[in-house]
Amino acid sequence: MCRLLVMFVMFLIPAWALGAPIEIAGRATVVDGDTLAVNQKRVRLWGIDAPESAQQCADPHGKPWPCGRRAANALDAWLQGRTVRCVQRDVDRYGRSVAECLVQGDSVNAWMVRSGWAVAYREYATAYVGAEQLARTGKRNLWQGAFQMPADYRRAQRAMQGEDTRAARVPPPGCRIKGNISSAGARIFHLPGQRDYEQTRIQLHNGERWFCSAEEATAAGWRAAKR
Repeated sequence: MCRLLVMFVMFLIPAWALGAPIEIAGRATVVDGDTLAVNQKRVRLWGIDAPESAQQCADPHGKPWPCGRRAANALDAWLQGRTVRCVQRDVDRYGRSVAECLVQGDSVNAWMVRSGWAVAYREYATAYVGAEQLARTGKRNLWQGAFQMPADYRRAQRAMQGEDTRAARVPPPGCRIKGNISSAGARIFHLPGQRDYEQTRIQLHNGERWFCSAEEATAAGWRAAKR
């Protein structure tokens, strides 16, 4: 009776609570160089860091090339729609499963680093440091020229966005005219006191800006708001 009760209780307890590895298996879709979608679940490849989708690297001659996009394309071409089996090691702050994924026994994580499409993410694991050294020595892909570590790239982007946000919120001294771009692409400037001035928000990354005078705004190709 006791044995049956124990078995019943174990049946009710989820696998993760018993220490059993959680596995996600199925055909994978590439989200980016270190993220897959498997059975409608996002899986972050454990222990590696690939360049961001918009990240550029430099070739041996210093010419920029889209390494983030190429890394994702290389991963997609290597997987060829094959079934992956991912063994979860953690869950990140975005709720994604962090896992090592295998294709017919080959580690996807190791392949990305060994091929020079990702680096060992030493902040979380050192399992792929040796694979990274092979790629570096062979000057494979990312290592053919200069590039910024993906983690450093993300930090720099966040810092820039923070500066842009503050600059968009706080005008330069004496320059309180808001140059706004409408959804239709019209460039319109708003003077303090006009109807839409307070609700207008400046988004520097979209090309909007502050002006110091109506004359400056007009000379730059912007027209005055009617009200």
